[in-house]
Amino acid sequence: MELYIQIRDGQPFEHPIFGDNFRQAFPKVDVDNLPPEFAKFERIPQNVTPEIFEVAEVRYEWVDGIVKDVWSARPMTNDEKAEKIALYKANPPYASWTLDEATLVWSAPTPRPDDGLKYRWDEETLSWVVRQATQAEIEVAP
Repeated sequence: MELYIQIRDGQPFEHPIFGDNFRQAFPKVDVDNLPPEFAKFERIPQNVTPEIFEVAEVRYEWVDGIVKDVWSARPMTNDEKAEKIALYKANPPYASWTLDEATLVWSAPTPRPDDGLKYRWDEETLSWVVRQATQAEIEVAP
């Protein structure tokens, strides 16, 4: 993907422009010999995985004469963290479950049995019940 970006005061300005759009907008600019007001741009896919209370951010930086995306993760602000927790709390899997706000993991009132069987939560009885196999699971079974 061919991209270009405007340069103002030596810094990338606004967003990258696709090559075809760039040529239409700036027909007199030679893309093989860019003036100082423009630079080639390379889009870098997001290459950071933020932790639970972090946010991925991208900034533009000069790298070897080309402006590129540079990804980083930053801690959420208290407001961002509170908003994320509120979103989780607004959508519990079941009314009886509780949210661990430090990990954003929902927990049932009683732990799921660990005996190798498959269970589902029954909110009416507030208990785990053995899950019956679906027809598709029965047909695929060896």
